[in-house]
Amino acid sequence: MQVLKFGGSSVATAENMFRVLNLAEAAARHAPTVVVVSALGGVTDALIAAGRRAAAADGSYRDLLRELELRHLEAVRGLLPLTGQSAALSLIKTNCNELESLCDGVFALGELSARTLDRLVGYGELLSSRLVAAGLGARGTAHQWLDSRQLIRTDARYGHATVDFAATNPLIQAAATGEVALYVAPGFVAGAPDGTTTTLGRGGSDYTAAIFAGALGAEKLEIWTDVSGMMTADPRLVRAARPIARISYQEAMELSHFGAKVLYPPTIQPVMKSGIPLWIKNTFAPEDAGTLVEVAPPANQAFVRGISSIGPVALLRLEGSGMVGVPGFSRRLFAALAREQVNVILITQSSSEHSICVAVSTPDADRAQHAADQEFAAEISSGLLDPLDREDELAIVALVGEQMKNHPGISGRMFGALGQNGVNIRAIAQGSSEKNISTVIRQQDVRKAINVLHETFFEATTRQVNVVVAGVGNVGRKLLEQLARQQPWLREKLRLNLRVVGLANSRQFVLDENGLDLTNWEAALAAGPALDLDQLTTSLLALNLRNTVFVDVTASPTVAQTYAGLLARSVAVVACNKVAASSEYAQYARLKALAQEFNTQFLFETNVGAGLPVIGTLNDLLRSGDEVQRMQAVLSGTLNFVFNNYDGTRPFAEVVRQAQAEGYTEPDPRLDLTGTDVARKILILAREAGYPLEMPDVENDPFLPAACLEGDVPAFYEQLAAHEAHFKGLYDAAANQGKKLRFVASFENGQARVGLQSVAPGHDLYSLQGKDNAVLFYTNRYVEQPLVIKGAGAGAEVTASGVFADVLRAAH
Repeated sequence: MQVLKFGGSSVATAENMFRVLNLAEAAARHAPTVVVVSALGGVTDALIAAGRRAAAADGSYRDLLRELELRHLEAVRGLLPLTGQSAALSLIKTNCNELESLCDGVFALGELSARTLDRLVGYGELLSSRLVAAGLGARGTAHQWLDSRQLIRTDARYGHATVDFAATNPLIQAAATGEVALYVAPGFVAGAPDGTTTTLGRGGSDYTAAIFAGALGAEKLEIWTDVSGMMTADPRLVRAARPIARISYQEAMELSHFGAKVLYPPTIQPVMKSGIPLWIKNTFAPEDAGTLVEVAPPANQAFVRGISSIGPVALLRLEGSGMVGVPGFSRRLFAALAREQVNVILITQSSSEHSICVAVSTPDADRAQHAADQEFAAEISSGLLDPLDREDELAIVALVGEQMKNHPGISGRMFGALGQNGVNIRAIAQGSSEKNISTVIRQQDVRKAINVLHETFFEATTRQVNVVVAGVGNVGRKLLEQLARQQPWLREKLRLNLRVVGLANSRQFVLDENGLDLTNWEAALAAGPALDLDQLTTSLLALNLRNTVFVDVTASPTVAQTYAGLLARSVAVVACNKVAASSEYAQYARLKALAQEFNTQFLFETNVGAGLPVIGTLNDLLRSGDEVQRMQAVLSGTLNFVFNNYDGTRPFAEVVRQAQAEGYTEPDPRLDLTGTDVARKILILAREAGYPLEMPDVENDPFLPAACLEGDVPAFYEQLAAHEAHFKGLYDAAANQGKKLRFVASFENGQARVGLQSVAPGHDLYSLQGKDNAVLFYTNRYVEQPLVIKGAGAGAEVTASGVFADVLRAAH
């Protein structure tokens, strides 16, 4: 014997019912089968609405009833051949007439009792099961329709009746042991001792099926629905959610309690008690394996079986010194809530007995708060207890697994993953069985939290990183090219799914949580709204995506002002922009502190040496216990290019124009040639070395005549040409000594300075070619011979690669 239950979506239309008939007939060919049927999808809610409208003297209940009648008549016409429709149509009409008479009585009395409501809503399952039986009859399939109201005996607790199994089991056994191999029964409905219709409450049709299976000692119970079994997470929230092949009853109940709506835990008690395997299958994809729920599934490596959530909930906190050492406070709280029929979803209490927290469903929160305030009014007024504290717009996310108790560190991984993504935990509860670890978080963080946890426990091979890039000039374009080119390699080698979800330039921005097509990003950006940085950051934070990295490839002070708000929401910041790290020391320190406080990253490697690992190397030295004594560096690829290419045979202005044309200078070359940019870089290095310097502390010895700094860029070039003799003199003075001109940044004894120097052969800075940069670290370990980092220090390609490297650091 086996029992198959089909939910409302499985019988919602005639087309769907054909699927049910096929599955029922196929099952009956292998073993005697009982088919339990829910009402057509949405019918139960419509019947409740009709009854309530009638009780409220709202005549539109008749419209609802007419719609329901038409829907069932259409189902008959779609399911049965024309010659076999008459009896079914007559049955539908008769039942719908009874429904209308029932609602007319409610309308006349202005009252809808629980008893009448049970009778009213029971028609949904009676009609659907009769339709399925008629469909089997039309196909010539031997079957018998069973009236669950005559077989399942309950008390008279209308709305949620209690089953009398001692009376029920023999009735079912007698009714379902006839000569046919296929039985059809309505779910949800049962009968009181006086024969009136009762209902079995939430999940009632599942309960009916479990009652039949338990009574008949069935080999299995199959729940056919519109999903292919239980999933590791809600697939509407987690795209990578996967079916759970096998799960224990206890795990299934934990997941279902916390939002996995495939099962309602109380309804499966009869089969769980008897150890009957339960399959969850998909009517619309019957070939899918589904989920097997059993007493003791075989152990496997999936020690976390699934992730679920429930919300919105409210958290009520009772605390005060008057609770400490005084017995009975918890009992009084729960008794007060029980009187108001408030279900407590989660409980947590401090070991000091100073506070106790309970989570309740948001619709129950007002009643729960009122009940608690009344119960403890005397203690609150006397100051023994604080007024009840309430937090709304929360949710519970639960990690479930039978084997979690055998694996240390699960809680640590859970809390660490949430913390790294800025998900604040308001309360924690873990049962003594260790099957469930529950956390209370903000409702708006649920999607992110579940994705983060699913990635942590079910997608260990792949980590999704969401990148937003501000600035799509030369460096930004190269970065996007590198990201697009490297995506397959990152997925294969580093198990990173790196997606660009946002772009911005000085005019527009675009955000897409599904990821932008990097082969067509310009069109997407051009179609985006006008740039508003507040709107951009607000929208980005509202998306609340996990593992988010904001990349600033601009030189904008306004963009840099967004860093603090992003870091405070655990969004990593990668800055090519030097403004933030070279601003007032207090602001620099604040950003570093925010990154540490909110467990995220503030990275700006390209602030100093483009793609060279300068800051990373300095931090590695310091972290390993070394100490920087002094630094010497050529930190401007622009200036190094200029002085490597100027030998007095061409005008200095012409060489500067060449540097600008080849993309080595800022749009205004004076930013490079005045040494301001180099001063920022040595300032940043000094700060990273632990010295709280400000920009005015960096001594700058300019080599440009003052006249070159007046006017606009064309005037600048005119003045360069006019002062050619000055530049020729600088070159000749160095060349006559066999030296080369280098614009050097230095730091020693807490003092930083930048300026043009003549460097002798043999010095590490002498042989720099083209646009090379070099940094010399003299430390306690590198005393005589410095640690030298040398390479290209300018150019869009290498700068983009440095930004890319920071993105990967932030991703890990």
